[in-house]
Amino acid sequence: MEQRTTIERLAEDRNVWMATSRAGHPPHLVPIWFVWTEERFWICTSQSVKTRNLLTDPHLTLSLENGNAPVVAEGRATLHERPYPDSVRAAFGEKYQWDINRPDEDGAYDVLIEAQVTRWVFGEPQ
Repeated sequence: MEQRTTIERLAEDRNVWMATSRAGHPPHLVPIWFVWTEERFWICTSQSVKTRNLLTDPHLTLSLENGNAPVVAEGRATLHERPYPDSVRAAFGEKYQWDINRPDEDGAYDVLIEAQVTRWVFGEPQ
């Protein structure tokens, strides 16, 4: 089996595990779709536990799913509302055939998380 580079995995892997902090509670850990563009993780989500956590504490940890070849990054999040940047919208469209600027019927995906990596723990991009 051919080994993929970290950059290839960031472009191709469908999910990333995201951990955020909750005061007085265990960390909140969820798998979620993402794109890697402009040297950042971008995650489109809803007003939820993870977004409430990031409003209080913008630090997060992200990990690609393959535990046999870890890619783990620590970073800081910035939250965005629509309209989302064209380059990020295009990246989600290409990867998932999803227009993140188009409101869903239930309006669920109304937050875009921009996660700038501050430290690669494993798998620094090549």
